[in-house]
Amino acid sequence: MRTLSILVLATLMIVGQAYSQNQKNKNSNKMNKTEQAEHYTFQLSDKVSREKVTFKNRYGIMLTGDLYVPKKHGNEPLAALAISGPFGAVKEQSSGLYAQTMAERGFATLAFDPSYTGESGGEPRNVASPDINTEDFSAAVDYLGLQQFVDRNRIGIIGICGFGGMALNATAIDKRVKAVATTSMYDMTRVMSKGYNDMVTLEQRSQMLEQLGQQRWEDAEKGTPAPSSRNLPKKLEGNEPQFIVDYFNYYHTPRGFHANSINSNGSWTATNPLSFMNMPLLTYIKEISPRPMLLIAGEKAHSRYFSEDIYKMAAEPKELMIIPNAVHVDLYDKVDIIPFDKLEIFFKEHLK
Repeated sequence: MRTLSILVLATLMIVGQAYSQNQKNKNSNKMNKTEQAEHYTFQLSDKVSREKVTFKNRYGIMLTGDLYVPKKHGNEPLAALAISGPFGAVKEQSSGLYAQTMAERGFATLAFDPSYTGESGGEPRNVASPDINTEDFSAAVDYLGLQQFVDRNRIGIIGICGFGGMALNATAIDKRVKAVATTSMYDMTRVMSKGYNDMVTLEQRSQMLEQLGQQRWEDAEKGTPAPSSRNLPKKLEGNEPQFIVDYFNYYHTPRGFHANSINSNGSWTATNPLSFMNMPLLTYIKEISPRPMLLIAGEKAHSRYFSEDIYKMAAEPKELMIIPNAVHVDLYDKVDIIPFDKLEIFFKEHLK
């Protein structure tokens, strides 16, 4: 089981506690989601309006998002941004903070819960897909482009953490997206299939897939997907890797906790890695060109190498920005560290 443990750790399925598979509890959780979602990890700005909206993706899954619009924006159509992430988070956390801040700077922004997550639809809960989650970004572009106050020729994307990779993939395939930026970017297909720093061997990968296959038999027999058994500890023992401590300090403290967030209060399914194991997400990264790409990573982030490697692979125009002394989660919510000035300049230059 050691290799499966390595895989689960590597996937950032960092969560608080295993969710119940009991259908009664699942129904209760659904009823409570609206109440839970009223909690945001940041204060609403008096410079913007926020409206809850819904829209369907190409697979018919109903997505829920928060639309932020600057209160003083005049009569001219606005440039717009679709924003999601981190992987396992919800719109009331980091993506909402980004959306609000960029709306304060003159953009119409949409922070959304991905399929199977938060207030968005999809069954079973707490699963992810590189294909469907890429489509979620394009569905957000659909929605934004239908708003009368949005210029559909001036739409960009911001992807945070694991949804940075999805954002790049969406931009590569969806030519309507005119510019893309990522912060603390993760390539989830790479880390799930190869582990951190590509340390998983072919033999270990084979063992992981054997174990995941056996888990499928168990899930099929029971009729419900089992939750992952490898979750963020309920308390820190003092011997955890620093990045685990950083995640804990975001998702399990008032700083970033949200009841709808998988990373705060749930668990991915045990077989969730399967859809990521055999699908290189960023195969077509060069097809983003000639549209611009901005990659932002912390100098001390354990994930920094993802952004650096993508920068090497991508075609111009591209830019890599390393934030001094910052770790991975600093770019989730630390407004004095997140380079919002740079993001504003980047998108105002390229969405015009």
